[in-house]
Amino acid sequence: MPQPNMMLDHPGWLRGDDGRARRVLRSAGSVWSVICTPEPAGGHLVDVVRLAGDTDVAPVADTIDPRTLVGDVAVCEPLRADGPVARVRTSDVWEALGTAVTRQVIKAATARENYRRFCETYGERYDTAAGPAWLFPSPETVLALSDDEFAVLRMKFFRGGLRSAAEASLKAADDWAGMTGEQLIAAVQSVRRIGPWTAGATVADVTNDYSLYPFADLAVRTWAGKLAPSVSWPKPEPEFGRLWQAMAGGQLSEWTLLTLAWGVRHATGVAL
Repeated sequence: MPQPNMMLDHPGWLRGDDGRARRVLRSAGSVWSVICTPEPAGGHLVDVVRLAGDTDVAPVADTIDPRTLVGDVAVCEPLRADGPVARVRTSDVWEALGTAVTRQVIKAATARENYRRFCETYGERYDTAAGPAWLFPSPETVLALSDDEFAVLRMKFFRGGLRSAAEASLKAADDWAGMTGEQLIAAVQSVRRIGPWTAGATVADVTNDYSLYPFADLAVRTWAGKLAPSVSWPKPEPEFGRLWQAMAGGQLSEWTLLTLAWGVRHATGVAL
């Protein structure tokens, strides 16, 4: 199998002038850097380094090989042509949940700007071999922020959701860590101000099981339409979701993740 392209959809990924992408994230109590270097023959070389902490549980990256796809050639062929995709799991449920909250209702580019501003202002900075990167602010930090501090960061709309998520994380983080994907969706969605989209996006980020992602959302609908314009995709979300699920069958996770990865890559013109 060729070297996979890393899916750099998470706003925590930062790219330098040399083309390398970097991210820092928590895993089992330690902080790790993940650096992805583009290879001349395609794909990314991935380097994972522990920066802080004494646990050896490194972040997990899953690889999806599109050669295994079955179904409509209009969808499968362009996904196969892009080659295998790897994605790093966000193992810290709090980070995944907080990130999903910052993506609610707004465009992806705006969400990315807000996320990075928030992290650079209130998150911990770490210096990696590819440059500085920042963790998502801790629950304690979020709960200490005033309304005015949220407003200065243009995050006023998200303060309620972030505060609710932070309070829930401090109470339930240990329980969340032992849950299945389906259990975690139910638990996260029981948090005040957290709806189905946010819960599904959170758990997909944590598990890389994209059958749990809200697979009929605008992003999937948009990229499915560009990926396979010959298919008569329904415009209403429920109808699209039923068709997408039927077409994907037992490969719902693979279809959804690879389509989103295809969209990110072709939207920016780089192998994300």
